Amino acid sequence: MSHEELLQRIWIDPGRCGGKPCIRGHRIWVSLIVDFLASGMSQKEILRDYPQLKAADIQACLAYASEMTRERYVTVPVEG
Repeated sequence: MSHEELLQRIWIDPGRCGGKPCIRGHRIWVSLIVDFLASGMSQKEILRDYPQLKAADIQACLAYASEMTRERYVTVPVEG
């Protein structure tokens, strides 16, 4: 699945979930899935806990997060 096809799995609707990016057809925030992955949850664990999702939905969340990092910088501590 191409990057563009993955991004089509994400929607932003001001009338739903306060306009936060969600997985299309669900009220599951992209940020929730990315947080799960960042905390060490595996894709398999996420799909077990959210059986309505598909693996491509998780990939779509990462694709969206990747796009967002191109737009905004976050300050992180420098090792020293």
